[in-house]
Amino acid sequence: MSKNSGKLGVRGAVREGVVVSTRPKKTAVVRIDYAARVPKYDRLEKRRSRIHAHVPEGVEVAAGDKVRFAECRKVSKTKAHVILEKVE
Repeated sequence: MSKNSGKLGVRGAVREGVVVSTRPKKTAVVRIDYAARVPKYDRLEKRRSRIHAHVPEGVEVAAGDKVRFAECRKVSKTKAHVILEKVE
């Protein structure tokens, strides 16, 4: 795994998701789909989260790309993740 995070140190969880939007400058909105257990009915339900991630120089992403990203220090008020690479 290449850690092309620019000058940002990587720590914590490394996850994969799908880029939903790249409209904010140097930012990508990444969607994570996961299953959560509902104890009352003993079933699983689909859930999703949207995470804002920093796009470092040298990494090109577009909507629909599958990416690997990790936690890092706070970059702005809403960004605390950085994209490491595109997953083929």
